[in-house]
Amino acid sequence: MSEQQEYRFQVNLSGMINILSNHLYSSPKVFLRELLQNATDAITARSGMDPAYKGKVSVEIAGSGEHVTMTVEDTGIGLTEEDIHQFLAMIGHSSKVGKDFLANETSFIGRFGIGLLSCFMVSDEIVVLTQSAKGGPSMEWRGKPDGTYTIRKLDTQLAIGTKVYLRCKADSADYFEPAAVEELLFYYGALLPYPVTLVAGGQQKSINAAQPAWFAEPELARGKRREVLEFGSRLLAEPFEDFIPLRTANGRTGGIAYILPHSVNLNARRSHKVYLKQMLVSDKAENILPEWAFFVKCLIWTDELQPTASREHFYEDDRLQSVRDELGEAIRDELVRMGSHEPERLQRIIALHALPMKALAAEDAAFLNTIYKWLTFESTYGERTLGELMNEKQKIYYTATVDEYRQITHVAAAQSLLVLNGGYIYNNQLLDGIAYLNPELELERLMPEDVSLSFTDLTMEEKNSYYDMIRLADVTLQRFRCHIQLKRFKPAELPALYTLSKESSALRSLEKAKESSTDLLSSVLGNLGASFGESAYSTLYFNLNNPLISRLFAASSKEMLPAAVEMLYTNALMMGHYPMSRQELAVLNQGIVRFIDWGLSANAGNGGTSI
Repeated sequence: MSEQQEYRFQVNLSGMINILSNHLYSSPKVFLRELLQNATDAITARSGMDPAYKGKVSVEIAGSGEHVTMTVEDTGIGLTEEDIHQFLAMIGHSSKVGKDFLANETSFIGRFGIGLLSCFMVSDEIVVLTQSAKGGPSMEWRGKPDGTYTIRKLDTQLAIGTKVYLRCKADSADYFEPAAVEELLFYYGALLPYPVTLVAGGQQKSINAAQPAWFAEPELARGKRREVLEFGSRLLAEPFEDFIPLRTANGRTGGIAYILPHSVNLNARRSHKVYLKQMLVSDKAENILPEWAFFVKCLIWTDELQPTASREHFYEDDRLQSVRDELGEAIRDELVRMGSHEPERLQRIIALHALPMKALAAEDAAFLNTIYKWLTFESTYGERTLGELMNEKQKIYYTATVDEYRQITHVAAAQSLLVLNGGYIYNNQLLDGIAYLNPELELERLMPEDVSLSFTDLTMEEKNSYYDMIRLADVTLQRFRCHIQLKRFKPAELPALYTLSKESSALRSLEKAKESSTDLLSSVLGNLGASFGESAYSTLYFNLNNPLISRLFAASSKEMLPAAVEMLYTNALMMGHYPMSRQELAVLNQGIVRFIDWGLSANAGNGGTSI
């Protein structure tokens, strides 16, 4: 048997840097986030040894042009020689082993090597000077992007902490500009619990203010309204007028949901700023809240979610799902509380963000029962809230689709019926829910054919008089599976009304699909359509109160009636926004040509003076 040999992978460090800059991280600017994270983790670790200790982070820009350098210094726990070998010489080695401060749950220093590696995106050399709080000599580590590094003990004793020196690459000057560095430090570290300062051009600037008292307990934000709104405007770069405190049951995730001052589209991207252990992870987090909560923009801080390798997003796991549900519940509970104690405030939010309010109410029956009176609907009485329409003290009907509403709106209004358009997104579901939750309300689904119940029947004398014309009209539309009825109804301006039963609507959809299907599928659809019986007939109501219909059915000549009935049929389809079949489109086109021809013939017979 041949001898088996063991080999070790050789890592191309410059290739890894290319992967970091082009694939793992969104931008080289994250190097500053990594340095801030390492610094604050080190301070957190030192505070674990001495709870009374207060650390700080200082960033200094020195020099100019090709010689500009950046120094990031922290007063944290520092690194021993062993730590340096473990975390700087072995890139990617995990610290989640052992029982010292590096294994503490609050520390991210286990990624120290990877984080430091990101600095090679903007610098050709990294120098680390460090002194451990556990004693030992001060140490220097110098690393280059070709994978070589040196370690040496210093003769002098440094202050406890770590300094990282970076010399700017020729093409990375923008990342060393004082204004850009100041912006990035605030962008990533605005919520850090330790003071962060920037020294450049002989001036020192404080980056982050002291954390407000309500940061740890968001419920206290209600008593600091102006301060909270200003805080959100500064970090989210948008003016706000209202907000909702957020907190999970375990207290490990909290924040502020700022209510957007403008309405938003259902498909608008949800973008929230999320801080993990007080360091910004993402300002475009889209999966931290339920989908219906697109009317808020949030500042969220957490120490329990798992970041991805780039630390710019979170893993979609059970913990994230739980946090998302709890934050959504916090928003819902606050809205319900407003309904009980601050109804005017809730009304303003609903008026501005009706769609997300409806989306939430569609998911939550209790919330629906809280807000339904303030929901606005299109109706035959105008655009009104349901509460206002309830004050009309009459039965309220609603349609299931926009097309159904459009079919009957003129007729229903003329009959003084109060009908709501339930066809827009969530409306039908909400109205069904309201009717179920409040059986005492006179709220009922209205089918288009139900409108005919208010139509006036013809007298027996009229039925006899129009019998032949009605029969001829009915025969004309048999090929379209449509019955004819002659009635009197309002408004008189409407000559005809087309209505569909549920079965006839299904058949119409099948026949429309059949026209654009393959032969095999068309055959299958044809067999399905054959299963519909008499119930699949639609109805075209002619309005005898309309002068045109009155003249048409009273005419002695039966030659024009079939063509006129077909034209009125296709016109009723268009008025009801029904897509027409090829056969119906052909009838419409033929009818237009026929009536033009009749008009021209009549004009010629009158000597060409009129049509």
